[in-house]
Amino acid sequence: MAGYLVSDTRKVTTHRFIEMKERGERISMLTSYDYTTAGIVDQAGVDSILIGDSASNVMAGNATTLPITVDEMIYHARSVVRAVKRALVVCDMPFGSYQVDRQEGISNAIRIMKESGCDALKLEGGVEIIDTVRGILAAGIPVCGHLGLTPQSINKFGTYAVRAKEEAEAQKLISDARLLDEAGCFAIVLEKVPAKLAAEVSKQVKCPTIGIGAGNGTDGQVLVVDDMLGKTQGFSPKFLRRYADLATIMTDAIGNYVADVKSGDFPNESESY
Repeated sequence: MAGYLVSDTRKVTTHRFIEMKERGERISMLTSYDYTTAGIVDQAGVDSILIGDSASNVMAGNATTLPITVDEMIYHARSVVRAVKRALVVCDMPFGSYQVDRQEGISNAIRIMKESGCDALKLEGGVEIIDTVRGILAAGIPVCGHLGLTPQSINKFGTYAVRAKEEAEAQKLISDARLLDEAGCFAIVLEKVPAKLAAEVSKQVKCPTIGIGAGNGTDGQVLVVDDMLGKTQGFSPKFLRRYADLATIMTDAIGNYVADVKSGDFPNESESY
């Protein structure tokens, strides 16, 4: 392992997120869901690791993020936290864990923090959940907002298409971003919104914005690690850049292993006790 690809190996904090925006330094974020992957992602120098509820899709094979539970998110987050030394670790609060009422949201937030050891939580929504966000912040828990395409609301939207293309929805997104910023969120994820709108939001809020499918005018970017490494198949949205083709590499390696076992070549004498 070569070590960090960044010169500053201090632990990344929510305060440093704000400092990075003020300096004009872009923030890098990737998802991770397990100990081994998180250790590699952290060593490579990413600023923040998100235990996304996308684990529902990537790890469990569900069609949406909706089925994953608080218990399952805690399991994934705890695994990631054990591996990470530098990156800021953010955990998604899953669907149903904060939408019912403010008190339940605060209780679930405290439980996730206590049992996982992560650094912060991410919630989807704006004005609809702002009281819960304020309550979680008041409990001393850092919150990252999430606006635009909010996958937990997929059944309401009925599509994963770009959000906020119409003026009314764009104005609501700006208003929601300001609300989250004023409440004290340390960052806001903007997913699948027009690049011009994302850039405007980024100028209007003090906290950094993290884009996914939101153009290059945000203060940082996030991708699902399995997507950018080319492990997932049949998913190629416009915003996704693949940095490797691990599906082919893994398939070839496993095929070679199977062939060696079948032929009796593995294990050889030097691989035996």
